Amino acid sequence: FDAKGFRHNLTRSKNYNRKGFGHKEATLEQMSQDYTSDVIQTLKENGNEYTWGNVTVKLAEAHGFCWGVERAVQIAYEARKQFPTERIWITNEIVHNPVVNQNLADMEVEDIPLTNGEKQFDVVDKGDVVVLPAFGAAVEEMRILSEKNVQIVDTTCPWVSKVWNIVDKHKKGEYTSIIHGKYFHEETIATASFAGKYIIVKSMAEA
Repeated sequence: FDAKGFRHNLTRSKNYNRKGFGHKEATLEQMSQDYTSDVIQTLKENGNEYTWGNVTVKLAEAHGFCWGVERAVQIAYEARKQFPTERIWITNEIVHNPVVNQNLADMEVEDIPLTNGEKQFDVVDKGDVVVLPAFGAAVEEMRILSEKNVQIVDTTCPWVSKVWNIVDKHKKGEYTSIIHGKYFHEETIATASFAGKYIIVKSMAEA
């Protein structure tokens, strides 16, 4: 099965979107309201360090959402604006941030239910919208959704999908890909689905 070729064709489908829906400016303003803290603002205005009483707080130079996370959350927010009445599903947590995930739940973005660890895609109907998270999704999940003729909103971080291209090259060269990650993590599962032969290694002890 040519996983890369399948995804290439999927990205050109009329039912697929990975660039947002033209509401970027308004969406980023909403995200700023949702995720900006007065504490962070105070720290930034004082050289990333501030003392409250006998407690001094220092702010790391690199903080907040990375570009890929900001992009993913933005596109997910835009999806709700674009499809205000449609049922929207998401295949996993969009990112590992409980506040972000709760905000999406409050927008009635629903998790695909699990039974014995298996996702139950039978709840998804034609005309529904399905969001793929920043970590990506296994190619088999994409195939299922494509066959259901739903609107796919792909928020996969481009740096993640770049790794998929690398393991695809390994497959064509008949190499074994060594994937550094947790075996059951969404990003690992997605990456492995684009590989041929692969080994997943979490730590030096496993290596």
